[in-house]
Amino acid sequence: MIIYNITVNISHEAEKEWLTYMKTRHIPEILATGVPAECKLLRLLTEIDNEGATYTTQFSFRSMEDFLAYQTHHQDALVERHHGLFNGMYVSFRTLLEEA
Repeated sequence: MIIYNITVNISHEAEKEWLTYMKTRHIPEILATGVPAECKLLRLLTEIDNEGATYTTQFSFRSMEDFLAYQTHHQDALVERHHGLFNGMYVSFRTLLEEA
């Protein structure tokens, strides 16, 4: 199993709107591509005072080929839409993990 982990620190001012967007639009759109097997959205509890809230979204893919298909055919448009709505309100980084 391949886990695509996206960690986002979102400003407190935008947190509620961002969380609603993630749950009702962004994650459902990604899952609707049919490529990820599942998704988890988690909030970091060991937060330091960085003027925002930190979340991680973990998408599970059955294989590296499935992840690469998502990345090649779907990721850019979905990330662009997210960035257009929340530009300047978040910082993020991505990691790719393999289940041991």
